[in-house]
Amino acid sequence: MTPTKISETSKGVYIIAATPFTDSGELDLESTDSLTDFYLEKGVTGFTILGMMGEAPKLTEAETLTVMDRVLKRVGTRAPVVVGVSHASNRHVERLSKTAMDQGAAGVMLAPVANLKTDEQVFNYYATVAKLLGPEIPICLQDFPQSTGVHMSVSVIHKLIDDFSQVVMLKHEDFPGMRKLSEVREQSMAAGRRRISVLVGNGGLFLPQEMLRGADGAMTGFAYPEMLVQVCKLFDGGRNEEAEDLFNVYLPLLRHEFQYGIGLALRKETLKRRGAIRSAYVRRPGPMLNGTDMAELGRLIQRLERRLAELA
Repeated sequence: MTPTKISETSKGVYIIAATPFTDSGELDLESTDSLTDFYLEKGVTGFTILGMMGEAPKLTEAETLTVMDRVLKRVGTRAPVVVGVSHASNRHVERLSKTAMDQGAAGVMLAPVANLKTDEQVFNYYATVAKLLGPEIPICLQDFPQSTGVHMSVSVIHKLIDDFSQVVMLKHEDFPGMRKLSEVREQSMAAGRRRISVLVGNGGLFLPQEMLRGADGAMTGFAYPEMLVQVCKLFDGGRNEEAEDLFNVYLPLLRHEFQYGIGLALRKETLKRRGAIRSAYVRRPGPMLNGTDMAELGRLIQRLERRLAELA
């Protein structure tokens, strides 16, 4: 059975998967398996692997292929898997994208290369890659200017949607970007344009507001993915107030995990404490938590668990 490809109607939670390492910094494939199972048990709709949170730039090409093969085989047909293929080399993007699709991926996620300054440059970059990949490989545009330094305007997003049918999803991660999300939806509707899937990132920090502005779900890596799943389902069912109340229970920990600099280390430590991975190691160069950081995180987790017990 062939896995379902991502499409304009994709929605729900596509978890940004961490890449587990051992305490010495080597790939931990047993933890890759246990983390994959953890995400599935929490009810995620799909996966996004080898993204920025997955520390993809720190992996060798051989390690990239190993992680991709391991996750795709573990997930099988149970959920769609989007593979991050962003790279400075178009040839690398093409090779990895085609390999991923041959092995059962549902699509690829692509951020613009650095130093694109104009709308024309951004459009031409994506146009070139889209032609290389062909119409059979679904593309998720990753709009993450805080990391790439590239601003993707609403007009460029719409032109790419109009010109390339394989552009089926936007990972919306501009910051602040809620007005941009509204403009994408409103201008698209006004023009009778093809509606694509929009999944939001930024740790899920603004998920309730973004869902109300037209997002279809989340593509982020919060260490309590069951919250993201439940909130998106509640919004999808029109139970908006209930969704936001639930979100607010997790907000202190979610906000803490979102910190630039040490956020990934906090996320991995939480996943370790939840039994999903064996080591919280972040490959160097990367953040390390000190004793105060660890105690602070533990206190927030305890407060969350106590509150969840009260609600239960």
